[in-house]
Amino acid sequence: MKEIILLKDGEIVLKGLNRRTFEDVLKKNIRHAISHLGSFEIKSAQSIIYVKPLSDDIDLDEACLKISRVFGIVSYSRAAICEEKTLESIIATAPVYLEKELKAVKTFKVEARRSDKRFPYKSPEICAELGGVILDKFPHLSVDVHNPDLIVNVEVRDFGAYVHGAAHKGAGGIPVGTSGNAAILISGGIDSPVAAYMMAKRGLKLTAVHFASPPYTSKRAEDKVVRLLRRVSRYAGKMTMYTVPFTKIQKTIKNECPEELFTIIMRRLMMQISSRIAADNDCTALITGESLGQVASQTIGALSCTDDVADLLVFRPLIGMDKQEIIDISYKIDTYDISIEPYEDCCTVFTPKHPRTRPVLKYVKEAQEKANFEPMIEEALANLKVTEISAKDE
Repeated sequence: MKEIILLKDGEIVLKGLNRRTFEDVLKKNIRHAISHLGSFEIKSAQSIIYVKPLSDDIDLDEACLKISRVFGIVSYSRAAICEEKTLESIIATAPVYLEKELKAVKTFKVEARRSDKRFPYKSPEICAELGGVILDKFPHLSVDVHNPDLIVNVEVRDFGAYVHGAAHKGAGGIPVGTSGNAAILISGGIDSPVAAYMMAKRGLKLTAVHFASPPYTSKRAEDKVVRLLRRVSRYAGKMTMYTVPFTKIQKTIKNECPEELFTIIMRRLMMQISSRIAADNDCTALITGESLGQVASQTIGALSCTDDVADLLVFRPLIGMDKQEIIDISYKIDTYDISIEPYEDCCTVFTPKHPRTRPVLKYVKEAQEKANFEPMIEEALANLKVTEISAKDE
C-alpha cells in the first residue's frame, strides 16, 4: 500500500499575499531535512503540503521524525494513498491500513474532509458508509462521536484520497529563513541553546558566536558547544559557528578593570565583537539567553550597560522565564544532558566575588576605557575559528 505524509501549515495561512513565499521556504526546509533519506515529491495545495516518497525502501518513520522538527508545520500525518479517488477505494483502504489501530481500541469515529467538491459524496455520507463497514469488520468496536479512542480520518483532496489515524503535533512557528538572520551568543550552558531554538522558531536563520579562553577553557568545552548546536540544528537547520579567541581580552579585564565590573565589561566586549561578526554575516539582530534577575549580569541595570554597545537589536526570548521553564524546553529539544556536562566556558572565568548588580553606565564606560581593548578586538576578529554546523554530523 502506497503511503504519503500530509503536512498542515501553521501561521503561514495568515500571511496573505506573502503566503506563497513562506510556503516555498517551508518546502525547501522540508526537502533539506529529509534529503538524505531518499527522493521525495513535495508539493502544496489548499494549506496541505504533500510529501510523497518516490521509492518503496524509504524509512517513513525517520522521515516523520525529521519533519516533526521543521518549523512552520502545525501537524503531520502518515497516510495511505487510495488507489482511486472513489468511495469504494476509500472503504477498501481504511480497514486494511488501520487494522492494527482498530483492533487495539474499543471506540472510534470517522471524520471526512472533502476539499474536492467534485467528489460525488458529501462528508457525512463518507463517514456513514465507512463507519458501517468498519463496524461490520470489527464487531468489538462501537462509535463514540465525542471522545473516541481512534479517529479514522478521510481526506478527499485535489491530488487524491487519503486515509490516516491521529495527526501528530508539528513544531509550529514559521519557516527558518523567513524572518531574516541573527547571531546567537552561544555558551555551553542551558539557556543559550534554548534561546537559539526559540528564535529559530520565529523564522530566524542563525549564526553562532562562541567565546573561548584557552587554557582557562578546554577544547572539550568548545566541542560541547558544537554538540549543542548540532541538537539545535535539528530545528534551525545548518549554521556557521565563529569561535572568538578571548583569553587576552579577559586577562586585560582582570588586570586593569575593577573586580565588581568584570562581568559587565566582559559582556559589553562580547556584544561589540558579536555585533561586528553579525554585520559581516548579514545579521540584523543579536540573540542572548539572558533571563531577568537570574544572575548579577542580568539585572535591568546590567542589561542596559551591555545593550549600550550593541549596534543591533537584541532579542532575549527567555527574559521573562524562570529556570525550570527553560530547563523544560532544554529537555524537549534534547540539549539538557549536554548542557550540564562539567566543562566551563569563558563566562565563568575570573568571576568576581561581589559583582555589581546596579552598575552605572557612566562609571562602567570609564572603567572600560582605561584599557585599550580595540587592538585586542581586532586581533580576535582576525583569528576567528569557523565551524560549519549540521544536525547530519551527529
